Amino acid sequence: MLRLTRQRTGTFADALPAVTRAAFPGPERSRDTVPADRLPDFTNIGIWLRTVLLAVAASFVATVLLTPDWRPIPEEFSIVSLHVQPPVILSLALLAALSRVLSRTRLAPGVAVVLVVSVASALASGWLLQAGVAVESGPVDRRVFFALVFSGSALFYFHLRDRALSPALTEARLQALQARIRPHFLFNSINAVLSLIRTQPRRAETALEDMADLFRVLMADNRELAPLADEVALCRQYLDIEQLRLGDRLTVEWHVENMPKDALIPPLVLQPLLENAVYHGIEPSPQAGTIVINIFRTRGEVHIALKNPVHPGGGHQGGNRMAVANIRERLALHFDEEGRLETQVLEGQYQVRIRIPYKSDVASAAR
Repeated sequence: MLRLTRQRTGTFADALPAVTRAAFPGPERSRDTVPADRLPDFTNIGIWLRTVLLAVAASFVATVLLTPDWRPIPEEFSIVSLHVQPPVILSLALLAALSRVLSRTRLAPGVAVVLVVSVASALASGWLLQAGVAVESGPVDRRVFFALVFSGSALFYFHLRDRALSPALTEARLQALQARIRPHFLFNSINAVLSLIRTQPRRAETALEDMADLFRVLMADNRELAPLADEVALCRQYLDIEQLRLGDRLTVEWHVENMPKDALIPPLVLQPLLENAVYHGIEPSPQAGTIVINIFRTRGEVHIALKNPVHPGGGHQGGNRMAVANIRERLALHFDEEGRLETQVLEGQYQVRIRIPYKSDVASAAR
């Protein structure tokens, strides 16, 4: 796909072919919709919670199957959990410490590492349990067998979950989000550019280049994470286009001094929120309005905060909720429980807050 190159020395007419190619690209070879096989992200709290719950469920099933009577089940379950939970938690801690190495490891060697760590954790936990609590930890071969079966089953579960969520659901959400570009934005932007062609041709050319870049991203395959700096640059271009037609009615405040430019986020997360801010917060009012964007990193997390005026009863609230729900689901798909989006109306301002884990390494973020 060709990318538009900005040329300030050319004329407006010279820029039209490049703008047309960039905004309306030709057919492109489709990418494989099935994600590459990968290990779970063992630093993700969602992976920890699901693994622990799987261990609890496995312990309960084993207790019920091995206990002939119902009355001693609670006591037996507590004993089984005492043998099962510590090695599982120890395994997760060790795998989280090795996550950066595992992110660069192929699937088969990575699975082997997970199995070895699980067996080692089971043996170490059994030894500590027997030495510290004076509780019989059971035969070594039984602990090794359980560690291999449980870790293999957990990896298979996460593999199936990843396959179920990633290709079909993610593709559908992205297509729905890309289809959100409102026709009125396109028509109004073209009219704004037409009004500038004779009086300010260079500014009109820049606006068309911004539109081409925007539509190029909207039409692209946006399943992979991208640098936060690219998303911010795209949003600046979008707001420049809106500034053409709204003029002094639109004021934008950027607070990105502490923004981690290399942080990876799903594309088209901030731009639809800004589009909502313009559509719901600026357009309905004849008065000037301000959109405030604050992006910063703290404690290993990236925070994105957006504020815009709110006009109760101004209409179009359903579309606003649809975009927010869509982005919330995409964050969950990429970051599980560590990706959050919250909204509230406070003191006449509609506020959106996004919190995602800071990841700058492409290999680990893709997991």
